[in-house]
Amino acid sequence: MKLFRYFLYTFLSLFILLNILLAFHAYRFTYFYDNPERQRPKKPEEYTSAERLQGALFGLKFKKAVVDSFPTVPFQTVQLKTTDGETLEGWYVPAQAALGTVILSHGHANSKARVLAEAQYFHELGFNTLAYDFRAHGNSSGNICTIGYNEVQDVKAAYDFVARKGEKNIVLWGISMGAAAITKALVDYSDLKPTRVILECPFASLYEAVQGRLRTMHLPTSPASELLLTWGSLERGMWSFGYSPADYAHQLHMPVLLNWGANDKRVTRHETDEIFANIGSTRKQLIVFEQSGHQSFCKSEGPKWKAAINRFLDAEPRPIAHLAQSKALTP
Repeated sequence: MKLFRYFLYTFLSLFILLNILLAFHAYRFTYFYDNPERQRPKKPEEYTSAERLQGALFGLKFKKAVVDSFPTVPFQTVQLKTTDGETLEGWYVPAQAALGTVILSHGHANSKARVLAEAQYFHELGFNTLAYDFRAHGNSSGNICTIGYNEVQDVKAAYDFVARKGEKNIVLWGISMGAAAITKALVDYSDLKPTRVILECPFASLYEAVQGRLRTMHLPTSPASELLLTWGSLERGMWSFGYSPADYAHQLHMPVLLNWGANDKRVTRHETDEIFANIGSTRKQLIVFEQSGHQSFCKSEGPKWKAAINRFLDAEPRPIAHLAQSKALTP
């Protein structure tokens, strides 16, 4: 009987300790610290063994991404207000005789500066562009990130800014967390009616996204994933287990381009195939970038990515002389 009690108390103690550690993990994963030193945050894959051990025990400490690059063409810095009071910083770049406007949503722990290559190419094709920092990222307000769950309000704020300009041809482009947020926003807001959507390496569900993150750190995925989602739900007031871009894909009835890297360690081919199969539109296409991982395909396989974008948007790059006609804007 004493031996039984010993094992029972030991098990309960370990279970409580595990939950305490994972509660820290969930908090750290969804909190971005201010970054006055303007240091470039590391990716999980770049951590040393000691840093990984510390991260395994207490969670990775994320700092806000530094906005250290800027458009090379005239642009306007804009402030977007969300319905829950956050202020987002964006860059609006107009094009001469624009074909439409592309709104770019970046990934977790990044900023609008990390989608400049894509924004520049969309501009070369003749589109206005709006790239913005999600809440808790870059130069936007806030410190809490919900991996796209509440960031749907950020997508809505960006969309409304462009729609108020009278734009009818709005294209939504997003990568990773940004792509996932777009799928949820299109379900949550019926007045978001983009003409086309481009999704790059979105996760099928937050549960699978957490598993992917743990895999990159060479940590066991179960039962850590389930407990992390539970604590994340409690700490951030969200139902993490129901956050599923693969399910939201049923509501995408516009033309959709889905891009994925064959060497992606975070998002699996199974997730990508599930999302693609669920997309409600018959006008959909899946492109696999064989030499790429969870990254910018514009940078890793530029010619292939640009060709795919050209076909999807039915557009071709404009002469540089034409692009130079854009008037300078007052920030």
